[in-house]
Amino acid sequence: MSTSTFPAKTHHGVGVSPGRAAGPVVWVHDRLPDPLPGPAPTDPAAEAARIRPAAEAVAKRLLARAAATDGAAREVLEMTATMATDPSLLDKAEQAVTGQGLPAPRAVFDAAGEFAELLAATGGYLAERARDVLDVRDRLVAELTGTEPPGVPALTGPTVLVARDLAPADTADLDPQLVLALVTEEGGPTSHTAILARSLGIPAVVAARGVLAANAAGARVDGTSGTVELFEQAVPPEAAVRDQSQWNGIGTTADGHRVKLLANIGSAADAQAGIAAGAEGSGLFRTEFCFLDATTEPDVDAQRNAYAAALEPFAGKPVVVRTLDAGADKPLPFLAIGEEPNPALGVRGLRVAFDRPDLLDRQLTAIAAAAAETGAEVSVMAPMVATAAEAAWFAERARAAGIERAGVMVETPAAALTADALLDVVDFVSIGTNDLAQYTFAADRMVGALAALNDPWQPALLRLIAGLARAGQERGKPVGVCGEAAADPQLAGVLAGLGVTSLSMNPAALAAVGAALAERTLADWQRAAQNALAATDPAEARRSATR
Repeated sequence: MSTSTFPAKTHHGVGVSPGRAAGPVVWVHDRLPDPLPGPAPTDPAAEAARIRPAAEAVAKRLLARAAATDGAAREVLEMTATMATDPSLLDKAEQAVTGQGLPAPRAVFDAAGEFAELLAATGGYLAERARDVLDVRDRLVAELTGTEPPGVPALTGPTVLVARDLAPADTADLDPQLVLALVTEEGGPTSHTAILARSLGIPAVVAARGVLAANAAGARVDGTSGTVELFEQAVPPEAAVRDQSQWNGIGTTADGHRVKLLANIGSAADAQAGIAAGAEGSGLFRTEFCFLDATTEPDVDAQRNAYAAALEPFAGKPVVVRTLDAGADKPLPFLAIGEEPNPALGVRGLRVAFDRPDLLDRQLTAIAAAAAETGAEVSVMAPMVATAAEAAWFAERARAAGIERAGVMVETPAAALTADALLDVVDFVSIGTNDLAQYTFAADRMVGALAALNDPWQPALLRLIAGLARAGQERGKPVGVCGEAAADPQLAGVLAGLGVTSLSMNPAALAAVGAALAERTLADWQRAAQNALAATDPAEARRSATR
């Protein structure tokens, strides 16, 4: 039986992981009830002593799950385990027991809640981590009370998971064979859940308001358009399916126009995943992932080894290495940038190097050495560039280090609006649609309530991309996209129609994008692009691009 025969109620959210799926719904349990603040323990010292063993038990289970995974999933589970045993959190909880007479579960609940509030008030990347702290809180409370923690129940067959939100640790080791799609009522497009769904190749929609109020047994999910159809009837087993895209491994339109399809990577494991998915190279190697745990700057040799491990799988293929994108939502302990009233508009990306050019020079030296060692065709690009003068400064230092091709990320409206001058001083540009959207619309991309403003189908964003592509064509220089927009199969074709020359994305999205791109000719995509540019809102842009 086809799901098309079922009466459906349609909800709209933000598609964060492309693909389509239909299947029976499994509702993910919401968080535990708040633990009571009393009665006070008769032996506060003994009650406080329960907290650390509980934290160690939670961390042990998370690490056991991490050992069975790799890549982004392993990193998330290990990070959550570290949070569970954070000394400052446990100290605060113990003090609440001995000093305020709270039971251990309530003490942990209050202490973690305070940490989460501080992170939420900080904004940006750190605000997104508040969800992680609340997940740790619930796991610790469950351990202390001897109850089952909230999260994904045991799955017996292919299902569509629907939840208020999903903790990253719950998403990390989901089985893509059993989880056909994810839908959440809350959450944002750059949450860990969204990132992990893309890495697993699971279609996902977030910020789908009202889905929890529905009485649904089945669902059809479009992770590309953000549409969720809920059915009262259960979807039979033969209808529970995820669309599988077929791609021949070459990025091309139906009439042979080439658009390179590349992988975004941050580690050697990501690089291997990119190669396995058929990537023609990498359009974004995020080098800051090699620095995240460092309390002091890694020396040139340590950096070279880390970069070489990620570049080696791409021997003979192009790789664009982004220099350190630190600051704002990616603070690094050894940089000590200091307090800023608005970190997203502060010293981040290339701006860090203006006061510390030696830091950039050492990184460029290490990148050049790793390129020579591995045989990858390496280019470098700088993040957070606002002017042509900044781009020229970076290109000069890159070439002095022995790297022939130098480009920049376009993430600021200023850079997009001066594309001509920018492309006169660099060899290529790559558009970071996530940041370019948030700066264009003055909308924090970590805030789920503003997800619609950060929709990559926004006509204003598409018009900035069109101007960049036009400037690149006039100068014969490549203009790529390495933001999340590249992973949307329909939007990828529109970007090609605008004149974008390469698309770099999470490896799991490559097949769907490659298959969609090949369905239409370049002229078809150009017409779709012009229709989208003329639209007044993202929904109209999507609809008009399919005509």
